[in-house]
Amino acid sequence: MSNATSDVIVVGGGPSGVAAAIAMRKAGVERVTLLEREQHLGGATRHCSHSPFGMLEFGRVYLGSAYGRRLEREAAKFGVDVRFGHSVAELREGGELLVSNHTGLETIAAKRVLVATGVRETTRAARMVTGDRPVGVVTTGTLQSYVAFHGLMPFKRPLIVGSELVTLSAVWTCLSHGARPVAVIEPRAQTLVGAPLNWFPNLMGIPFHTGARLVDIVGRGRVEAVSVERNGKVETIECDGVLFSGQFTPEASLFMNSGLAMDWGSSGPAVDQYGRCEDPAYFAAGNVLRAVETGGWAFREGRAVGRALAADLAHAGQAAAAVKVTFDDPVKLVVPNLVRSGDTLPGGLQDFQLRFTRRAVGTLALRIDGNVAWSGRGKWRPEVRVVIVRPAAASAAAKIHFSFEEESR
Repeated sequence: MSNATSDVIVVGGGPSGVAAAIAMRKAGVERVTLLEREQHLGGATRHCSHSPFGMLEFGRVYLGSAYGRRLEREAAKFGVDVRFGHSVAELREGGELLVSNHTGLETIAAKRVLVATGVRETTRAARMVTGDRPVGVVTTGTLQSYVAFHGLMPFKRPLIVGSELVTLSAVWTCLSHGARPVAVIEPRAQTLVGAPLNWFPNLMGIPFHTGARLVDIVGRGRVEAVSVERNGKVETIECDGVLFSGQFTPEASLFMNSGLAMDWGSSGPAVDQYGRCEDPAYFAAGNVLRAVETGGWAFREGRAVGRALAADLAHAGQAAAAVKVTFDDPVKLVVPNLVRSGDTLPGGLQDFQLRFTRRAVGTLALRIDGNVAWSGRGKWRPEVRVVIVRPAAASAAAKIHFSFEEESR
């Protein structure tokens, strides 16, 4: 076991981590080390055999794999010390990491650590779907890695579960690689992705059912059929695979195991307006904060948090106590979920980002120390990003709360 030092260590080589590392190098941070467990940068975007990626970041459109290669070139251009095949096993107090690589375990220390480990899709086990355990049950990420890295399509006629943007990516991956889904189903009464995007499966001639729940998977060697409950009746649909898409959750196990504060609404780390965690040696950015945003959004967020981290490193002051942001049901999460007073840094999370758990009609209000700083009435959809400008008064508040007055339908 050896010790190494750096000014900043970035954990995760997706769009957010790479953008943060580049932003810190541009801001003058001398030693920025990026740890990536795979052998290439890009994160989940490397699996995607479609576009668009990179339009706002680089002024041109890339396919997912090409976007990952562009991130690698940018990291090299700005002198980021990228270490592939490095998997972080433990976050320790004060910016010390236990890291696994091909030589074994080593301890790496830094003045600051930024965690950008992204998200993962919810598996069949986590969704508690019963039935046999045949071959042919995968998530979108697994499917796209099969296709991108091995040229394999695990089925010809899958059933797809979900109705998020990633579901449309799954449909396109199937159609562009010789598979035709038998149907797309969503257990909610409405799709999570809105029009006109939710028209895509039907336009491709694929039945798209809402209010349909997968209850059983049948097959011994491989998937043969599924049982789906719809309109109070259970029907059998023949297929040769099941593709679970979406229901992302932050890849936040490092925070859970470290004892750093988590946010129960987002399922990610608790962070302040600069992306700073409970332990001020740690920052977080990108989809580990909340599931899930696009690669472009994660890139821009990582860049902004990287700027704040660089300024915090130069300032080297004492982080003030944080005020927790609270909210009413059916608000699901607010990011940032902490607000600290006392210091003003460039970049960071400039606005509050909210999500709702379900469809609701009513008035959402931001209350600072009991006074309404902002309010808006509307029809709020589940899992859709709501952005509210964070007023300057929030930085000196003793209480920050999002209230919701729901109207009867």
